[in-house]
Amino acid sequence: MCLAWLAAILLIAAAITLPIPAAAGGRVVRRWLCTIASRGKTFRPSSFKARFTVPQKFFLHFYVEGVAVTTSLLFATWFYAYMKMTPLVLESSSSSTIDNHYVGGSSSFSLANAWPSHPVEHKYRVWRTVFVLILMEIQVLRRMYESKYVFHYSPTARMHIASYLVGWLYYVAAPLALASPCLPEAMRGQARIPDLVIDLSHIVMPLLKLGWCQWIGMAIFIWGWLHQFCCHAILGSLREHKNSDEYVIPCGDWFSYVSCPHYLAEIVMYFGLLIASGGSSSSVWFLLIFVILNLSFSAIQTHKWYLQKFEDYPRSRYAIVPYIC
Repeated sequence: MCLAWLAAILLIAAAITLPIPAAAGGRVVRRWLCTIASRGKTFRPSSFKARFTVPQKFFLHFYVEGVAVTTSLLFATWFYAYMKMTPLVLESSSSSTIDNHYVGGSSSFSLANAWPSHPVEHKYRVWRTVFVLILMEIQVLRRMYESKYVFHYSPTARMHIASYLVGWLYYVAAPLALASPCLPEAMRGQARIPDLVIDLSHIVMPLLKLGWCQWIGMAIFIWGWLHQFCCHAILGSLREHKNSDEYVIPCGDWFSYVSCPHYLAEIVMYFGLLIASGGSSSSVWFLLIFVILNLSFSAIQTHKWYLQKFEDYPRSRYAIVPYIC
């Protein structure tokens, strides 16, 4: 998985930054990436390219898939954490309990049919993975709702089939990257389920006892989540009751600073996920870097379109990061 993320990152980074000669395929690579990055208003295919496009409203497919994959991973990991990663701290280890409070420890509790003990830090890693997958679930659920009820896609809005396939792959790979710290063992653990005794308080309690990193990461995630929600509402309202070919300059919230604040908010959210995960997984780092490069590339294309489309477009706006890009 890390190698796949790295290959995608290097491809985008090379197309953006490296002066690849035309003879070496540089022009073809840039044109291909621009075609994939553009969609809707920024995608104007030729008659030949139009054969390889799908409606932009197919974005809904990504989030249906994202909900299915994330929910499955969350259920499997949470169940594994509940059955095999409790108790977090032995009742007799009062001093360890105090120490672990600062790194994400929890109060002690026991289960009938408890599994063999595991190192405390490993237990916290599993519960942190559950925590991060919950945040991802919140995101894909909201995006599925927005694609269905908030955005009013033009009947003529299209995207390249390659972009569609990349989206499908991404919403499988992203939840897998977030679950990677404990996914293999969680999958193996499903085959050895003891007699099950459900205690709802024990299912939730470890999440409430996680460390300060998780809560800071969640706060950053929610900050980006709320701003993206606002920006998507603004974009959705622009097309409501509008003709299919009419475009309006979006205003409000982070649109006052950048052309693609919903992309900026996405980057903020994934940064929050990285913090909440503890930053120990290379897959999550690669995921964040990919999101930054991919959305920055798309934002630059959108910003150029706004400048060409509207003579009165605010020149003080940047593409994605205020005062930088």
